[in-house]
Amino acid sequence: MPDDLRPLPFDRLVSRMFRELRAQGSVFDLPRKKFLVDPGGVDLSVSFHGRRASTPLGPAAGPHSQMAQNIVLAWLGGSRIFELKTVQILDELEIPRPCIDAHNICYNVEWSQELRLEQSLEEYVKASMLIEMLRVALGIGPGLDAHIFDMSVGYDLDGIRSDRVRAFIEGMMDARGTVERLRGQIPDEYAHFRDIDFTTNLCGSLTLSTFHGCPPEEIERIIDFLLREFGLDCTIKLNPTLLGAERVREIMHDRMGYTDVRTPASAFEKDATWDQIVGIVARLRETAASLGRGLGVKFSNTLIVENHRDFLPETEKEMYLSGQPLHVLAMHLVRDFRRAFGGDVPISFSAGIDRHNFADAVALGLTPITVCTDLLRPGGYGRQAGYFQSLKKRMDDAGARSVEGFILRAFGCARAALEEAGGRWTPEIASALDAGDEPGAIVGGALAGRWVSHAKVLNTEAYVRGLADDPRYARAANASTPKKIGSRLELFDCVTCDKCVPVCPNDANFTLAIPPAEIPVVVLNKCGDGSWAATERGSFVLRRKHQIANFADFCNECGNCDVFCPEDGGPYVLKPRFFGSLEAWRDSRLDGFVAERADGRETIRGRFEGREFVLIVSADDDRVSFEGPGFDISFDPADPAGTAEGEAEGEIDLTYFAMLDVLRRGVFGPGATVNYVNA
Repeated sequence: MPDDLRPLPFDRLVSRMFRELRAQGSVFDLPRKKFLVDPGGVDLSVSFHGRRASTPLGPAAGPHSQMAQNIVLAWLGGSRIFELKTVQILDELEIPRPCIDAHNICYNVEWSQELRLEQSLEEYVKASMLIEMLRVALGIGPGLDAHIFDMSVGYDLDGIRSDRVRAFIEGMMDARGTVERLRGQIPDEYAHFRDIDFTTNLCGSLTLSTFHGCPPEEIERIIDFLLREFGLDCTIKLNPTLLGAERVREIMHDRMGYTDVRTPASAFEKDATWDQIVGIVARLRETAASLGRGLGVKFSNTLIVENHRDFLPETEKEMYLSGQPLHVLAMHLVRDFRRAFGGDVPISFSAGIDRHNFADAVALGLTPITVCTDLLRPGGYGRQAGYFQSLKKRMDDAGARSVEGFILRAFGCARAALEEAGGRWTPEIASALDAGDEPGAIVGGALAGRWVSHAKVLNTEAYVRGLADDPRYARAANASTPKKIGSRLELFDCVTCDKCVPVCPNDANFTLAIPPAEIPVVVLNKCGDGSWAATERGSFVLRRKHQIANFADFCNECGNCDVFCPEDGGPYVLKPRFFGSLEAWRDSRLDGFVAERADGRETIRGRFEGREFVLIVSADDDRVSFEGPGFDISFDPADPAGTAEGEAEGEIDLTYFAMLDVLRRGVFGPGATVNYVNA
C-alpha cells in the first residue's frame, strides 16, 4: 500500500502557483496556452439549479476533483461546474493499487475519497480560494468568471446523518471559518489577495452517488433528507444497469463487440430497476418543488464488470468500466429518461466525453457535462482546450451565439420542437433563427423555454439513434494500447517524453532541470594512518535533457503514468520520489528523498533500498557533510580523498553522494523549475 495522500499547506500552494506563473508561464505544470481565458465571442454559460456557470464542462467526481491543485487545473482548462470527489463516513479505505487502467477504454477500482472528511473540506475551500485569486491575477472577466461547486456524498443514510458528514456538508455551505483561517496563511508576498471577498457558501447543490447495490428505498430516503434537512438542490447519480441485463449485453456484445466485458448477474439483481427509479424521481420532484428546490438525475455511474484483465490487482474480482462504451450506454439512458419525463428535468452527464462528442452533449442540453477518462490520457487537463475548439466550430457552423441557440440549431429540429411546444413556425421565426437571435427574443419567455425543452428531447433522439453502431465506440476502434519500447526505467534517465507529467490527475510527476553530465564514481577508504584513499570505478552518466521526479505526498500509486510511459516499471515506482516534509519521509517505508533549504544550508536526505543517507551543503563553505550507514564525514567535493574528515567503518561509495548532489541541484540550483519541493 502507498502512503496516505498529504495535501500541501495553503501557503505553499499559493507560492508555487504564482512563482510558477511568473517564472514559467504555467500553473501546476499546465502551460498558459492551455488556459481558457476567452470564450471566443460566444456565450457558453448554462444554468445549473438556477445558478449560472460560464461553461457546462467539469471534472467528474473522481481523481480529478479530489485535491486543490486538481480542481484549479480543471478550472484553468475551462471547467466551470465541479462535481467534487464523493465523500462518505468511511474515510479510511484501503484502495488496491494500481487502481486505474486507462490502456484504451477505462476501468478502475477506486470509488471514494482518499482523504479524511476534514481534509476534503479544506481541499475544496483551498481550491475555491485559489480559483478566485487566479481569476484576479489572470484578469478573467464576465463570460468565464462564474463557476459552481457541486458536492457529492454517499452511500447510505446513516452515514450521511453522522456528525462528521453533517459537519462536512455544513462546512461546504458555510466555510467562513475555514476561509478566514486560510486567508491568514496567504504569504506576505501576495498579501493583496487577502482583500478578496472569498466565497464562503461553496455549495448549494449535491449529487448523491448511489453506487452499485444501493437499495431504491434508501435512495429516496437520502434525497428526501437532504432536501428537507439542508435545503440543497439534489441530483441522483444512477447506474447503467437500469437498462437491464438484456439491453446492456445486446449493446455491449452484439452491437459494439465488447464480448470480453461481462457484468455479473448480481449487479442487475441488486440495483434499482427502471420502474422503481421513475417512481422515485416523480415523487421526489414533487417534494423538491414543494420546498422550492431543484431535483435532477445524472447518467451515469460506472458499469460494474468482471476483472478480466491483468493490470489491476487480481484480488479484485470486479472493476468499474467507463470511457467509450459507457458513453453509449449512458446516452441510451438519457433517451429513455427523456421519453418518460421530457426535457424539463435537469440531466447531468458523465460517460466517455471527449473533444469529438462534447459539442453533441452540449446540444442535448446536458448540464453539467463531466469528464474523467479522457483527462487521464496524454495531455491531461490540457485536453479540455480541444473541447472548446470543437464546440466553438460547431456553434459557428450552426450560427449560434449561445448554448440555448445551439440546442435549437444543432440537429435541425427547431421547427418540430417549436410546433411540439405549441408555437407556430413562420418565415419570420426562421429568419430570426438564421440570424442567430436567441429563443427568448424570437418567441418570448414561456414558449421559448418549452421550445428549448422540446429541442433537447428531439436532439437526444437524433443523437442516440444509431449511436451503438458508430464505429468510433466499437471495440475494434478501442482495442489498441499505448506502445512500449522494451526498455526499463531507472532512477535517472528515460526517453523524457514527459507524458507522465500531465497524465497524473494529482500533478504528482514533475521535471527536474538537471543537464547532461558524466560524474566519476569514487570509493573512499580510510587508511591506517588516518589518511583517505580514493578509487575511481567508472562514471555516473546523465544523458537526457532533464530528469523526471515524483512528489510522493500527491501520489496515490493509481498507476496511470505507468500506462502511458513508453518504458516499463512505472515512473511512480522507479523515478526519484520526493516527500514534502521530513515527517512524511520518516513516516514512509518507501525509498525516496526530502530536500530542505534553511539558514544558508541545503539538506537532502535519501533512502536507497532502505539505507539512509544525508547530504548537507552550506552556501558559505566549500565542504559538504555526508552521512550514511557506518560513516559520517565531510570533504571538499573537488578533492574528496585529500580533504575528507570523519569516521567510517568501511568503504564509502560516493555514488550516493553524487546522486544526492545531482538531485539537490535539480531542486535548488539556479536553473531549477518551480515545483512542490522548492515552493
